[in-house]
Amino acid sequence: MPYAPGGKLTELPAGHPCETCPVRPITICRGLDAPTLAGMRSLGTMQRMQPGQSVFHEGDPAQRVFMVTQGALKLYTLLADGRRQVTGFMFPGDFLGISVDEEYAFTVEALDKSELWWFSREAFERFLAEHPRVERELYRLAAHELAEAQRQIVLLGRKAAHERLASLFHSLLLRAERASGVSQQAFDLPMSRIDIADYLGLTKETVSRMIAHLRSRRLIRLQSQNRVEVLDRGGLEAVAQGDGDA
Repeated sequence: MPYAPGGKLTELPAGHPCETCPVRPITICRGLDAPTLAGMRSLGTMQRMQPGQSVFHEGDPAQRVFMVTQGALKLYTLLADGRRQVTGFMFPGDFLGISVDEEYAFTVEALDKSELWWFSREAFERFLAEHPRVERELYRLAAHELAEAQRQIVLLGRKAAHERLASLFHSLLLRAERASGVSQQAFDLPMSRIDIADYLGLTKETVSRMIAHLRSRRLIRLQSQNRVEVLDRGGLEAVAQGDGDA
């Protein structure tokens, strides 16, 4: 399940710079009052990314934390033999770069045109110390990420290829609903087939075959190369959980 911060969305005075922020309802700052939001905003700097541009690289000093406000990113690490393992995807409302280590453990790259707010690690840690509510939301986020990592272990170790792809598609549908706040029947697919393969532990050819498999079962339809419509939500979820027929 996608992470959804707790707390009620705080009303802001007209003209407040965060009033029309499209991701505030799904970020850790949703319950903050206007002065606290202003303080947090004053610490940040906007950064726009082009497709293929790296936010940071594995091994770089962990000096900044980031909040995604637009677009999509991929996280990956390089194995000792040079192979790439995509470890996750980030979307509006997600935080990245928070680490107890002094170096980033992965590389982050933009999948399409993206926008982030970044904060120096030192300034953000001071802000958390002064605002326990934000710190609690980050704790919830960390717990969610741990649960996602555990689900990924199961996905790679136990699920068949079509179940892995169905799990990813179901997760992306839930993320689309989280972002919009309403039920959705379709979602964007900003990552390439190779990115999906490297995330699911498959080959690009297998990903293409599994997409065709889900289409043949009338579970999904491709509206375009990068847009998926879910025709049978219950059936897709059943396959993701290993309850559907092969």
